[in-house]
Amino acid sequence: MSHFEAFVLALIQGLTEFLPISSSAHLILPSEVFGWDDQGLAFDVAVHVGTLAAVILYFRKEVVALLGAWIGSIFQGRRCAEAKLAWMIVLATIPACLFGLFMKDIIELYLRSAWVIAATTIFFGLLLWWVDVRATQQDNEYQADWKRSLFIGLAQAAAMIPGTSRSGATMTAALHLGFTREAAARFSFLMSIPIILLAGGYLGTKLVTSGQAIEFGALGIGLAVSFVSAYACIHVFLKLVTRLGMLPFVIYRLLLGAGLIAFLLSQ
Repeated sequence: MSHFEAFVLALIQGLTEFLPISSSAHLILPSEVFGWDDQGLAFDVAVHVGTLAAVILYFRKEVVALLGAWIGSIFQGRRCAEAKLAWMIVLATIPACLFGLFMKDIIELYLRSAWVIAATTIFFGLLLWWVDVRATQQDNEYQADWKRSLFIGLAQAAAMIPGTSRSGATMTAALHLGFTREAAARFSFLMSIPIILLAGGYLGTKLVTSGQAIEFGALGIGLAVSFVSAYACIHVFLKLVTRLGMLPFVIYRLLLGAGLIAFLLSQ
């Protein structure tokens, strides 16, 4: 992998990890259009670490409060809003873990195709638009209960299908349940921490056992660029989503899906 390829792929990962536009739809484009090789396990670990560091740093105050309250609820029986939210995030993570454990091979074999990504990019973009225009936007993330959290967790599990978008699916589910746009985004971003941590740990374990050669220059670029782009993306999205809504991202998804279909038909 060249340093230019590492820069582009890390930038794509950082920007699309937290926007409702599907990172898988974007990461397939360089390989389909330019014929770039797979980036490899080591690079995947690096960009996961970069995006994880970005979301933890951005929400550092919330993470410290939630983690402390969660530990306190276990060992001291403390009950507070932060402890409840922390448990709801844990609950919302379980469906994706189970889905990944039992469905990962099926997804890898049958669903990682450009046609599937094009279709899901368009379908879930339209679903996001439909839910957004009908959303009541009354509640914040602290009003999540176990039913809402499980529903959003199931949406996160479904987002393992390429082209769906993890953030897009979870925000769509949260908006459908009455969350404000900002609350839906914040809950989605906080939910991303354990799932990225688990995914990064899984990939790291595979890397250690694979004996794969590591190119530290590309890894350094991937780590730095994914961190900076993800941090900036979170900040800008939270500032703009309440004013712009989801329509710009819906339009982008429709154009991306249509463009991908046009490219595939031309082959």
